[in-house]
Amino acid sequence: MSAATTRSRTPDRLCAEAVDLARAAAEEAAAPGVVGEHAGLVSEGDRVVTHFFECKELGYRGWRWAATVARASRAKIVTLDEVVLLPGPDAVLAPEWVPWSERLRPGDMGPGDLLPTDAEDLRLEPGYSGEDEPVPSSAVSDEMAELVEAEDAEVTAGPPANLTTAPTRGSIAAVAEELGLRRARVLSRYGLHTAADRWEEAFGAQTPMAQAAPATCASCAFLVPVGGSLSQAFGVCANEFAPADGRVVSLAYGCGGHSEAAVMPKPPRPAPPVIDETRVDPFPLRPAADSGSVPAVADEDAAELGHS
Repeated sequence: MSAATTRSRTPDRLCAEAVDLARAAAEEAAAPGVVGEHAGLVSEGDRVVTHFFECKELGYRGWRWAATVARASRAKIVTLDEVVLLPGPDAVLAPEWVPWSERLRPGDMGPGDLLPTDAEDLRLEPGYSGEDEPVPSSAVSDEMAELVEAEDAEVTAGPPANLTTAPTRGSIAAVAEELGLRRARVLSRYGLHTAADRWEEAFGAQTPMAQAAPATCASCAFLVPVGGSLSQAFGVCANEFAPADGRVVSLAYGCGGHSEAAVMPKPPRPAPPVIDETRVDPFPLRPAADSGSVPAVADEDAAELGHS
């Protein structure tokens, strides 16, 4: 160990005794009444010492005012170097800064917010480039041009969109736009996998709701299929009373709102009554005239027979 190193670890006597100079400098830099007691010193090098004072300012618990003093070689006058506010061992510090792209969480975006994507986003890959390059089987493609030259044929040069015989509707750009493929970037396989893992974690087979479900979403009538490769594992729930309504759910997910979980039976139809007690049978108050054993006769005939 060199002599210079030994001297740097031992505080200079005159600099160590300049507590009043350091305090005055700290009180001048700070607000009145926020510089506390002397909290020690540390040697920064040859004839350079930093004095620490407690900070009593609200919101800076554990911080210290640091006043660094120094003196020139063979000089007896100590001068001020700088005054700063530094955190102590038990200071309350703000969390480590994290870029916004790493702090963002699902649901943080609100109306009017814009979320830019990185040009090298691993979730995306180049889609349709926008150039009207002819397909390999086109008459003006490079492959076909070589065949034409070999067969000594004549073909008009240029992309199909610029040919008079080729309609604009038949250009690659027009067809791509009609099919909905004219996008600069599309989801990569990595992007699909991360989305699938996120959806599987939220509405997958391992969730408590799915574990207690009577059946999976694969057999539910409320499942709306999705297109593409994700159709083999996911769909969209369309049951307004289900916990995943409007969400992408795994086909292995399930809940109590399954369409076939509890089908309400039709109300039973009563059997026809043996005795219809609701029907009214009319009964006359007097018997009919022809209901007796003696035929009805006029009064004159009854008089001749001697009937009274």
